[in-house]
Amino acid sequence: MAYVDFLSGVHKSTKRDYVARVTEFPKAEAAKLAKKWDVDYWDGDRKTGYGGYKYDGRWRKVADAMIAHYGIKPGDRILDVGCGKGFILHDFLQAVPGVEVVGIDVSGYAIENAKDEVKPHLKVSSAAELPFADKSFDLVISINTLHNLYCFDLHKALKEIVRVGRKNQYICVESYRTEEEKVNLMYWQFTCEMFCTPQEWQWWFDQTGYTGDHSFIYFE
Repeated sequence: MAYVDFLSGVHKSTKRDYVARVTEFPKAEAAKLAKKWDVDYWDGDRKTGYGGYKYDGRWRKVADAMIAHYGIKPGDRILDVGCGKGFILHDFLQAVPGVEVVGIDVSGYAIENAKDEVKPHLKVSSAAELPFADKSFDLVISINTLHNLYCFDLHKALKEIVRVGRKNQYICVESYRTEEEKVNLMYWQFTCEMFCTPQEWQWWFDQTGYTGDHSFIYFE
């Protein structure tokens, strides 16, 4: 298992006003709307989610870094667990013609509004029960998704990622190292259920046999 940082550049490109997040709109109501994983979360007001999750090319550099790091080539199969609108899968297809991509997400809205190029490769499904055979994918990724699961489903999801991967796995989850980062995380998040330090995440990895790569994003 290695710590490989593909995401901090994307994460840090967003400016965040943590106090405004909890004062401009009732936080509990925002979380209720966000957890429907529907239009309010993806394309509604910024106070309840992304505020319009549109393709802007920001994931291409992440895809390129993964391709270089894992040696992705035509014919390889990539699974994105929590694919949203499939933006990074689109970028994999653009960068490596002939690669096969598959994405799952709990949000029917996200998949209905996915990039046309990848929509046929996406399906509504739970990370805790991946509808694929053992060792089906050369690379399994899950970006900013698994922290949204309750602990019992997180346990299943990590084991499922291990089960369907035959070569490389990479996950990125939210975490905190200080009380300040924990408060910022709680202020900013709408959907997080697993508030874990890096040491606690490592415990989950050990419990589930996850030995793939990982990284954390922090709300500094």
